Amino acid sequence: MQTRLEHDFLGSKAIPKNALYGIHTFRTMENFSISGISLLPEMVVAYAHLKKACAQANHSFGLLPEKITTPLLRACDEIIDGKHMDQFLMDVFQAGAGTSTNMNLNEVIANRALEIMGEEKGNYKVVSPNDHVNMAQSTNDTYPSAMRVAIVIRFDGLDRSLEHLQRSFQKKAVQFKKVIKAARTHLQDATPITLGQEFSAYSKTIVGLRKQLARARDSIAVLGIGGSAVGTGLNVHSGYPKRVVRYLNKNTKFCFKSALDLVESMQSQRQMLEFSSCLKQIAVEVSRIASDLRLLSSGPNTGFAELILPAVQPGSSMMPGKVNPSILECVNMVCYRVMGSEATVLHCVHGGQLDLNVNMPLMSYEVLTSMTILKNVITMMSEKCIEGIEANKKQCEKYVYLSASLATSLNPIIGYSKVAEIVQEFVTTGKPLPEIILKKNILTKKEVEELLNPLKMIRS
Repeated sequence: MQTRLEHDFLGSKAIPKNALYGIHTFRTMENFSISGISLLPEMVVAYAHLKKACAQANHSFGLLPEKITTPLLRACDEIIDGKHMDQFLMDVFQAGAGTSTNMNLNEVIANRALEIMGEEKGNYKVVSPNDHVNMAQSTNDTYPSAMRVAIVIRFDGLDRSLEHLQRSFQKKAVQFKKVIKAARTHLQDATPITLGQEFSAYSKTIVGLRKQLARARDSIAVLGIGGSAVGTGLNVHSGYPKRVVRYLNKNTKFCFKSALDLVESMQSQRQMLEFSSCLKQIAVEVSRIASDLRLLSSGPNTGFAELILPAVQPGSSMMPGKVNPSILECVNMVCYRVMGSEATVLHCVHGGQLDLNVNMPLMSYEVLTSMTILKNVITMMSEKCIEGIEANKKQCEKYVYLSASLATSLNPIIGYSKVAEIVQEFVTTGKPLPEIILKKNILTKKEVEELLNPLKMIRS
């Protein structure tokens, strides 16, 4: 393999001649072989967007010459288009703060710019990873900004999947609006409800989650770029922070803002915890709903069997004909993973010390991964489960009339204590409620029929 020799203050390294990365990236790959998981492409693309905006801002101030700016911007655009991803091979578990990731971008952009100019890779006197690509920047302000850019870019995909789920639940709410069933509290029989009301509630839960997530997204879209090493803006033009954000907004079509206090934006990553907590809440609620649906579809002969789920695959290697709630089981497991990720992000945010949080590579990986797997599993849940769910109407109706809670409607007429006596007799003897009530000569037959009509107990 042909190589080129690159140098830093620690010594020299032979770098593969065709590699766009340089000595810093090479040392990182030598030092950190932890998980086998490379940098997330969405993080690389977001960082390239930021590098492009920084170069445009520096050029606008007359700090970066045209002859360097043009090939540098072209190199950034190529990365944004998904090219050169094989040059970002370092492990997601790396040195603190993301210096290795920042330098990986700097080196790849510099060497690609050199190629475009017809220069040899590694000729950093012409285009320097540090002096030109990283001009007016530090890892400490670019990495937190880049991870926020990545989250904002990925947001719409997750939100669309949630909207899809919300609409799927609402369609089923309309379809099931006349399917009456017994509600259950404490896993015990409760008063009547419609299946449509339950699915409508699921839909409204998703609406609330989307609103929370959108608010957290707005907080994430505030960037500390321009803070330089510790938020004081050392070696940065006074108009640079807002100029970078302006170019970033123009290039990406998103609405980012410059942080009011750049020191605070470097010390605290609380917005990352807020966003991660919203992802956890989504996971908690979606998993809760999935567990409800699994329970309501249990059976087919010895469970609730009120819902019929789409059969997607055989459920057992031993029991022929068995079909499991496979989609919903997968939903549960993905949601548990997201809940665990939030705990990791919490510790990462808590672990920030003094003027910098160095745990950003891990927190960005956890948040972006959670967004991806949530989006995918929620889409799967909508398409392969919710849209094909059917109601077992006969089973639902049967349970309504087997529920002693029908007698709750008598409370205002004969009082709680007398109703409790009737319920106990119903549970003990198994006799029909109307028969028990009529024997006590408390109410007329017409009154009993009216009061025990489950349709009269439900407000739509």
